[in-house]
Amino acid sequence: MKKPAIIIGKKQIIMTCLTLILAIAVYINYTTAPKFTKDGESVKVAEMGESVSYGDTEFVNATPEKEAAPAADYFAQARLDRMNGRDEAVQTLQTIMGGGDLTESEMVVNALDAVEVSKLIESEGTIESLVKAQGFEDCVAYLDGESAKVVVKTNGLDKAQAAAIKDIILGETEVSSENIRIFEVK
Repeated sequence: MKKPAIIIGKKQIIMTCLTLILAIAVYINYTTAPKFTKDGESVKVAEMGESVSYGDTEFVNATPEKEAAPAADYFAQARLDRMNGRDEAVQTLQTIMGGGDLTESEMVVNALDAVEVSKLIESEGTIESLVKAQGFEDCVAYLDGESAKVVVKTNGLDKAQAAAIKDIILGETEVSSENIRIFEVK
């Protein structure tokens, strides 16, 4: 009688690697954590001559409120955050599609999701360009298929400008008018 051959698949290799990484992380955490006495106090709190103040808050790399970051930094950071989120979503879809364990219908659904993400990205860019063409200094649009949020840089948004932005969104997307939000940043 022949022994059945052991087949090691991708999933088993990945699970083994993740388990090994977890074990290493636990070991490193255990060896570098401070040792505590029975009373719960750390044996070695600070080096000689070092003063430690527990409970004090210190802001690092923060700007004072008087020198708050300008609105341009907000728009740059918002675009970067949105791009990173979209990149993660696209990479997840690519990983799922390349998994090999999917049925044909699941691959079709994933392909449709990827197309939807690309349409949303294109629509966001178009909305931003059209809003800037209306005379606004800067704009960031967020679309998720069901709602639209637009942040514009302006010193005051009147009803006519808000209606123009809403018309742009309604012309570019299939979002209902009650799910459109417009925010202003000064």
